[in-house]
This record gives sequence, structure tokens and C-alpha cells, in this order.
Amino acid sequence: MTVSVLIVDDQAPFRLAARAVVEATSGFDVVGEVETGEASLDAARELQPDLVLMDVNLPGISGLEATQRILAAGDGTAPVVIVLSTYEAAEYQPRAEEVGASGYITKSEFSPARLEEVWAAATRGTAA
Repeated sequence: MTVSVLIVDDQAPFRLAARAVVEATSGFDVVGEVETGEASLDAARELQPDLVLMDVNLPGISGLEATQRILAAGDGTAPVVIVLSTYEAAEYQPRAEEVGASGYITKSEFSPARLEEVWAAATRGTAA
């Protein structure tokens, strides 16, 4: 099974880097990229990805708000959402978990190995 991934980040260079990480990770495939929290709501509904990589700071609604809305809109088929940020985990990981995110990765640690690790934890039902 291939894991379909939606990338949500307002910075084009990071979307490019995230796409490269996802494509370098066996079994993962990017199905879409958007720049805003609002666009992530539509894209998640239309593309029905298995995984959403969500930036915290976005124009319009925040990544945390978008995460909460995406997960609330799910009809039992909501995607796994992993929050990505330049901020250290201590600052945002608890807030990400509060809104239902399955994991938190700092952008400096985002790699194929870390993606696989957090996906495995999320699909086992334990936060990473």
C-alpha cells in the first residue's frame, strides 16, 4: 500500500524539500500541496490523503486550527495529521496533540526515517 500525502506549508522552498523527503521515503507518494489552512480543508476533502503534513504557521487559519477542522470533518476516514514546524517540540507538540495531530516533527529533523517512524507510531495509535 502506498501512503498518499498532502503537504501544507506557505513556504515554497519547504514544500519542495518536503516533497523530496516524501518521495525519498519508500511507500509514500505526494498527492497534493497547498499553501494555506483554508486550502488544506478543501484539499483534504477532495484528495482524501492518508497523511497530511501540516505546518503550524499559515496565512489565514493556523495549521493547528486546520488540523482540528480536518479531523472533525472526517467521517471515520480522517487522515493522519503530522504537524511540522521550525519551533521546538516542547513549544508546539502538546498543542498539536490537543487538536488531534498524531505526531510532531521539527522541520530540521524531517527525514525519510523520521517520517516512517512517526507514521508507524500514528498508525499503531501512539503519538510520536
